[in-house]
Amino acid sequence: MGERTTGGGRLRWALLALLFASTVINYLDRQALSILATTIQADLHITDLAYARIVQGFLLAYTVAYLLAGRITDGLGSRLALALFVGWWSIANLLTGMARSAFQLGMARFALGLGEPGNYTVGSKVVAERFPPAERGLAFGIYTAGAMVGATLAPPLIGGVAITYGWRAAFFITGAAGLLWLGGWLLIHPREPRPQREAHPRGEAGLWLDLLRDRPLWLLVFARAVADPVWYFYLFWFPKYLNDVRGMSLVAVASLAWMVYLAADIGSIGGGAISSFLVKRGVAPARSRLLAMSGAAVLAPIGLFAAFHPALPVLFAIASAVAFAHLVFLINISALVVDLYPKRSIATVFGLIGAGSGLGGMLSAQVIGELVASGHFDRSFVLMAMLHPLALGLGWMALRAAPKSKLIATA
Repeated sequence: MGERTTGGGRLRWALLALLFASTVINYLDRQALSILATTIQADLHITDLAYARIVQGFLLAYTVAYLLAGRITDGLGSRLALALFVGWWSIANLLTGMARSAFQLGMARFALGLGEPGNYTVGSKVVAERFPPAERGLAFGIYTAGAMVGATLAPPLIGGVAITYGWRAAFFITGAAGLLWLGGWLLIHPREPRPQREAHPRGEAGLWLDLLRDRPLWLLVFARAVADPVWYFYLFWFPKYLNDVRGMSLVAVASLAWMVYLAADIGSIGGGAISSFLVKRGVAPARSRLLAMSGAAVLAPIGLFAAFHPALPVLFAIASAVAFAHLVFLINISALVVDLYPKRSIATVFGLIGAGSGLGGMLSAQVIGELVASGHFDRSFVLMAMLHPLALGLGWMALRAAPKSKLIATA
C-alpha cells in the first residue's frame, strides 16, 4: 500500500480524460439495447423472457471476461490492453446492428460483454499507478462519470438516431465512435515496457490460489454481487418499465430518462470527492470510502416507493436518488480495492471483484425477467431496495478482515 505513483501531472489527467471518453462510449454501446428494447423486440419478434436471456448472455460474458481482463491488463499494461478491449467491443456493437434474429442479437451482445470489462480493469490500474490515495476517489469518480454521461446521453441520442434513421443505425454510429477513439489513446498514452508479472514463490497457480483464499477479496466480490444488480436494473429494465408499464413512448423516454443518469453522474464525481475530502482531513483512506458507502446505503432503499406507482415526476426523483446513491457506493468500493491491494496486481484483483458484479447482475436478470413476464414489475423495485444495506455490511466485514490477508499484508 506504500508504493509510489508514477507519471507526470498533465499526462495522468490526459489519460484520465481518455478513460472518461472510453467509458462514455462503453455505456452508449451498452445502453443502446435497453433504450431500443421494445422497438427491437417488435422488429425481431423477441419475447420478454428471450430479452432477459439476451441480457443474461451479456452479463455471463461480462462476468467471465472480468476474470480474464484483469490478468490481461496486468500482463500487457494499460496501453495495449485497453486498445484491445475497445477495438473488440466496438466491432461487437457494429455486429449488433446487423442482427436479424434473437440468436444473432444474443451472440453480438455476448461478444460485447467479453470486451467491456477491460475498460474498468485498465481504469483501476491507471488510478493505482498514477494517483495518490488522496486523489483516487476523485479520479475514480471522474472517469466513471463517463458511464453516467454515456447513460445520460443514450436516451436522447440513441432514441433520436433510431427515430430518424432506424434502430440499426444507432449501433453502427456508436460502434464507429469506439474505433475512432483508439487513435487518440495510442497517440497520447506513452509506450510502456512490458510489465513484469508479479513474482510468486509458487508461480501463477500459486498467485491464483492465494487470491481465491483471500477472505477480504471474497467479501468484496459478494458486496459487488449484491449491490450492482440495482444499477443493472435501472440500466437495462427501467427504460422498458417506462415503455411497458407507464405507457411512455420512445420519444418521451428519450426526452426524460436522461435525468436519472445525470443524477448518477453527480453521485460519481460527488462520491469520489467526499472520500477524497475525508482523506485530506486525516481519515484513513479505507475508512473514508466506507463512510461514504454508508451514506449511500441509507439513501438507496428509497427505491422501494417506486413500487407504489407514483406520479411520473416523483418516480423520476426516486430513480434519480437511487442512481445517485449507487454511484457513490460504486466509486468508493472501487477506491477501497485500490487502497487495500498492491498496484502490481490491482487489475487482477479488480477483475475478480468485477466478476462478482456480473454474476449478481446475471442472477438478478433471471429473477427480474420472471417478475416482468408474470406482470409483477413493481416487485422488482422492492427487491432492489434491500440490496445496498446488505452490501455495506459485507464491505465493513472486508475491512475488518483485511489485517489477516496475506495479499494485503505484503502490499
